Amino acid sequence: MRVLLTDPSAFTPTYDHELAAALARAGAEVELVTSRFRFGDAPAPEGYTRSERFYPLSSRLFRRSRLRLPLKAAEHPLGLAALRRRPADVLHLQWLAAPELDVHLFRPHAPAVFTAHDLLPRRTARKADLWRRLLARFERIVVHSERGRETLAALGVDSSRLRVVPHPVFPSDPERRDDGRTVLSFGVIRPYKGLRDAIEAVRRAGDARLLVAGDPLEPLEPYRAAADGLEVEWRLGYLPQPEVDRALGEATVAVFPYRPELDQSGALLRALGAGVPAVAYDVGGVAEPVRRFGAGRVVPPGDVEALAAALRELLSDREALEQARAGARRAREELTWDAAARAHLELYEEIA
Repeated sequence: MRVLLTDPSAFTPTYDHELAAALARAGAEVELVTSRFRFGDAPAPEGYTRSERFYPLSSRLFRRSRLRLPLKAAEHPLGLAALRRRPADVLHLQWLAAPELDVHLFRPHAPAVFTAHDLLPRRTARKADLWRRLLARFERIVVHSERGRETLAALGVDSSRLRVVPHPVFPSDPERRDDGRTVLSFGVIRPYKGLRDAIEAVRRAGDARLLVAGDPLEPLEPYRAAADGLEVEWRLGYLPQPEVDRALGEATVAVFPYRPELDQSGALLRALGAGVPAVAYDVGGVAEPVRRFGAGRVVPPGDVEALAAALRELLSDREALEQARAGARRAREELTWDAAARAHLELYEEIA
C-alpha cells in the first residue's frame, strides 16, 4: 500500500517521522510530503521517502515572522498541485495548513484520512461550517482521545468516520539529574499553555522550583513579573534534542495547565516517554493518558489550588511519586508507534 503522508507546514516533524517510519516497518510504502522545517534539522527518513513540495521560499526566508504569511498563501496552491501529482492508495493529511484556502482549493485525489491534532485550530475555531465542509472530504478522521471523538461528533461528523488512535509517547532515556523539587513547564509558550497558572501553582506548592523550557510566541514580561521571588530557570528558544533531554532529565514532575484548545499534547507525550510524571488540567484529551496509566495527577480546569496540591503531593510523597513514575513507564510500554501504525493501516484498508 502506498501512503502519502502530508504535513504541509511541517508543524509536527517528529510526529510525522515516527509515524512514517512505523508505517514503513509495518510494510507500507510511505512518502512524507512536507516543507522545510524552519527551526532546525528534520529527522532523517527511516524506510520512507521525504519530499519538500510545499512553501519552497517562505519556509526558507522566514522563521516566525508574519511577513512570510502572504508569500505562504501564494505558494499554497502550488503545493496542493504538486501533492495531487503524487501517486497514492491513501492520502493522510496531518494538518490543514490554510483552512480558509483549503475549503476552496483542497480536493483529495485518493481516499483520504485527516488527523485532527487540534480539533478546531484556534484561529478558525469559531468557523464551524468551514470545518464541517472540510472534514466532509475525508473518509476517516483520526482523533487522539475519546474527548476528541465526542467533540467532532457534536460538530456533526458522522461517528462511523471517526477513529480514536491514542497519541504514542516519544520514548527517551535521559540521564536522571532531578533534585526532587523541579517542576517542568515544557513546550512552545502560547497563551493556552497556562504558564501563569503553572507559576502560581509552583509558588503555592512550597519547596519547589520551576524550569521553563520552550520557545516563546508571546511576550514574557508578564510571566517574569508573576514569577518575581520564585525560583525559576528560563531556557528559551527552540531547543535541540540534547537540551530537551537535559530538561526532561532534570524534571521531577511536568505541569500542563492547558486551556481547552487541543486534543493532545506532544509535550506531555515527551514527558511521559522520558518517565516524567505529569500534573494536568482535565481539558481535551490531555488528561486521558495520565489518568489511564496513573502517570501523575489530573485536576479540574482552572483550579490553581488543586494544581498546587497535586504538585505538593508528588514532590513531598516519595511513594506517590514512584507510583506516578511507574505509570509513565507503563504509558511508554503501551503507547508505541508500532501500535499506532497497525491501527492506521487497519483504517487505511477500510477505505483503499
